Amino acid sequence: MSGTVLGHDGRLRCRWCATAPEFLHYHDAEWGFPVSDDFRLLEGLCLQGFQSGLSWRTILAKRENFRSAFWAFDFNRIAQFNDADIDRPLSDEGIVRHRGKINAVINNAKRAQEPVKAEGSFASYIWRFEPRREDCAEPQTASTSAASVALSRDLKKRGWSFVGPTTVHAFMQAMGLINDHAWGCEIRASVEEARVEFQRPM
Repeated sequence: MSGTVLGHDGRLRCRWCATAPEFLHYHDAEWGFPVSDDFRLLEGLCLQGFQSGLSWRTILAKRENFRSAFWAFDFNRIAQFNDADIDRPLSDEGIVRHRGKINAVINNAKRAQEPVKAEGSFASYIWRFEPRREDCAEPQTASTSAASVALSRDLKKRGWSFVGPTTVHAFMQAMGLINDHAWGCEIRASVEEARVEFQRPM
C-alpha cells in the first residue's frame, strides 16, 4: 500500500517511520495511542510547538532533555517559574533554545491549570475536541482538520501560544484523538483497539 513500508521484521508500517531509526519505537508504541495524563498532554502540545520550523526527529531526540528542563511538564511547577528558571533552559544546549517557545511553555502551563480548576483535569478539556470518526480525513492526507482548527481557536482564546491548527493537528494525531495510522499499517488495529477501550476523561 502506498502509505506503508515493509520493515525488516516483515511488518507493514506507516512509511514515515522508516525515515529515521528512532521513529520505529515511537511509531509502534506511542504515536496515536490515546493519552489521558495531563502532563503528557501538555508535553505533547509544547513539543509540537517547539517542532514548528524544525523536524520532529530533532525534537524527539531532545525529548528527555525537554522533560528534564521543564520538570516532566508538570504544569503546576512550571507555572511558578521565575526569571532565573527561564534563564536556565535558555542556556541548556540539550533543548531548542528559542525564547519565544520557552516563554510559551511557561505561559501555557499557567493556562493548563485553568481547566483543571473548572473541570477537574486538563484531559477532560482536550478530549472534548475529539472528532467523530466520520469527520476524519483519509489517514495522513491532511495537515489540519475542523477539530484542530476548533481546538486551536479555543486555546488561543484562552491565551495559549504556539498552538496553530497545524501544530494542534499533529498533537491530536500523536495523542490518539484520531487514529491516523495508514490503512494497512499493522499498528493501526492496535491503536483502534486502544481507542475503543480508552475511558474518555469526563
